Amino acid sequence: MPAAKKRILSGAKPTADSLHLGNYIGAVRNWVDMQAEYDAVFFIPDLHAITVDFDPAELAKRTRIVAAQYIAAGIDPDKSIFFVQSHVPEHAQLAWALNCITGFGEASRMTQFKDKTQKSGADAATLGLFAYPTLMAADILLYQTDLVPVGEDQRQHLELTRNLAQRFNTRFGPTFTVPEATIVKESAKIYDLQNPSAKMSKTGESPNGAIQLLEDPKIAAKRIKSAVTDAGTEIRFDAEEKPGVSNLLTIYSSLTGKSVAELEAEYQGKMYGHLKVDLAEVVVDFVTPLRNRTNELMADPAELDRLLAHGAERAREIASVTLAQVYERMGFLPSLSLAGVR
Repeated sequence: MPAAKKRILSGAKPTADSLHLGNYIGAVRNWVDMQAEYDAVFFIPDLHAITVDFDPAELAKRTRIVAAQYIAAGIDPDKSIFFVQSHVPEHAQLAWALNCITGFGEASRMTQFKDKTQKSGADAATLGLFAYPTLMAADILLYQTDLVPVGEDQRQHLELTRNLAQRFNTRFGPTFTVPEATIVKESAKIYDLQNPSAKMSKTGESPNGAIQLLEDPKIAAKRIKSAVTDAGTEIRFDAEEKPGVSNLLTIYSSLTGKSVAELEAEYQGKMYGHLKVDLAEVVVDFVTPLRNRTNELMADPAELDRLLAHGAERAREIASVTLAQVYERMGFLPSLSLAGVR
């Protein structure tokens, strides 16, 4: 009998109308690959999105469109549990229980809160922003998660999650899996097409620096063809001396599976223009079906809602069991809505 797959959990806030190519290559593609290796739980953390100033209409629109793009990019709602955070009320319920075993001092030491309030000051921040790490802990612990992919900026939050799991288990009895950090296979870093010293971003200096996945593919092709290149004519990877060409080679390699060495050999003796024309075609071939599928889902909100509801149901099958155990062990009276899932 094969060993059970480890459970992995990850989420991405709905902060933009369109993902860009750097998002896909740096993060979304990893989610797609994880589906084969892990018992995967992916979600859109819209509750986290309201810890700072937000527009309700924008939040609703972006939650839908980000969910649609992830499905279009290859997240399979049958292979993975994929849902919107606010559709699973156990996240907020467990977060409150965890707030009540979290020390004010340890919450105050979270560096992200300090970083985000550096300009406006802590007095202008919301309690939600301050308690963000305990909601993140609830997200993870609800699903008895084994592994959490984290960058350096979230490592402290995961350490708090581990501490809270161990504290709860010691005080109230074994309840939570204590999660481990995992470093997913190294993702290629994609840089701004007009400023290859900066990462591709939705807030770059020039709109021509990023490939937006939902824009007209003709615009994507134009941006590749007008990308900044470097002195000389040799097409080779050298991040220091040739950052512009190196960025184009990285994009090409990421979207085709060809190694950079293969591409260097293929374009030996050719000009930058040849590389750009071919890469523009590769990018168009990639974004066109993704954009079409996203638009199909957005044009059929009932189907998108069905997929997200299916994910929320699957998530609640796990989350409700965890929350019932937590409530029972903390001394809350049994609830008819929770008693049947113990």
